Amino acid sequence: MTAGKTILLVEDDPAIALIIRETLATECGQFASVGSIAERNAWLADHRPDLIITDVVLPDGDGIDSLPGVGVDPLTPVIVLSAQNTLDTAVRATGIGSYDYLPKPFDLDELTASVRAALQRRTLPSEGADAAPQDSHGLVGRAPAMQAVYRTIARLATNDLAVLILGESGTGKEVVARAIHSTGLRRSGPFVAINMAAIPRELIEAELFGHEKGAFTGATSRNAGRFEQAAGGTLFLDEIGDMPLEAQTRLLRVLQSNEYSTVGGSQALKADVRVVAATHRDMRTLVADGRFREDLFYRLNVIPVTLPPLRDRRSDIPALVRHFIDAGRHSGLPDRQFAPAAMQLLERHDWPGNVRELGNVVQRLAVLSRDTIVGPRDVESVLRESGEGVSLADPAELIARAVDDWTREQLAGGEGDGDVHSRLEAIVETALLRRTLREVRGNQLEAARRLGINRNTLRKRLVQLAIDPAQP
Repeated sequence: MTAGKTILLVEDDPAIALIIRETLATECGQFASVGSIAERNAWLADHRPDLIITDVVLPDGDGIDSLPGVGVDPLTPVIVLSAQNTLDTAVRATGIGSYDYLPKPFDLDELTASVRAALQRRTLPSEGADAAPQDSHGLVGRAPAMQAVYRTIARLATNDLAVLILGESGTGKEVVARAIHSTGLRRSGPFVAINMAAIPRELIEAELFGHEKGAFTGATSRNAGRFEQAAGGTLFLDEIGDMPLEAQTRLLRVLQSNEYSTVGGSQALKADVRVVAATHRDMRTLVADGRFREDLFYRLNVIPVTLPPLRDRRSDIPALVRHFIDAGRHSGLPDRQFAPAAMQLLERHDWPGNVRELGNVVQRLAVLSRDTIVGPRDVESVLRESGEGVSLADPAELIARAVDDWTREQLAGGEGDGDVHSRLEAIVETALLRRTLREVRGNQLEAARRLGINRNTLRKRLVQLAIDPAQP
């Protein structure tokens, strides 16, 4: 039961504060709401809340960075709310020992469940909070599916559990693995990656655990394996689903005992690593088919992280494009902007190669486009050359999107000059008539026939729109 508990809400939006107050009215005995850091600090000087719910961006500062050091009991749970839906925000929330992080807009039922759980137990502050990284760690996007990934990564920052990253090829599994490492307890140690699909079967054990001189033909000296190289840090086992069964057995023993020996060696070495594995395969199918050990799967699948395909997070494509353009510019590629119609083509594409494919296409466009503004024809050409065979496809939908964008701009802020319809009509009709006249080389009778209108009507509209039929 949470009756009698005190909740402090720090939120500068009165509407959101009212909704939260009404939602949580039955969850606590006292509910206090303030709208700034100064008001929060003044309230905390005289009260001890059982739970703090705080926004990040407040009128007088950062709700996360300003919270430590103001006399809050370190065992007081904190729930962070933020419209800044980035991995950095999730990590910083974890850095102050927050109980939960909910990106805006949040689900009220989810908030209520989090509040109930937080009031029933307290969370210890995380170690090393001062060293929390302040960047996105290469992860870009604010789609709901990515928010779930950010929250999971943030919750991994204070433990050393094994992680299994699942997702299609090109979704960014190694980027996520590096983010888990750089935000975790072992961030000062090495990050060592090995692709299990790229190592010959007979060499996998030597690659993982190292070998002694003379252990096999060609072993002319002792070599440290990846477990030894990653000591104190993170070992990333990419494409774990392609690991041979015999090597799986050896890996399982290491994960069970936290010890291993080199190939040809007898000394037991400590496996001082965090293991993060990844695969694009369906692991449960591999287990059912007998191609992957079930016990090893459960050892690796302690914390699963599932990455969404790019087609399920199309709203992130503009931000990803900007990210790749910026990265390319730092590598010497020219800066580029994308015309709205070109960006719409990118957003419509299914991207079977996911984020990796998008990055390749954007960099190719940066090099091959002649203008600083990339147009739809540039995108169409590059996608066709890459074998996708994509065309402008459904121009009616592109027109509808362009009209939607233009109308939104004209009506922004609830304004509008009362002439929006006639101006849009003139823009569209002018383009229609000019193109038709060019196609028929100025022949007004033929233009009227193709347009399905009376010749006199055509002449009237040409005069009204100031279109010279001889030079359309």
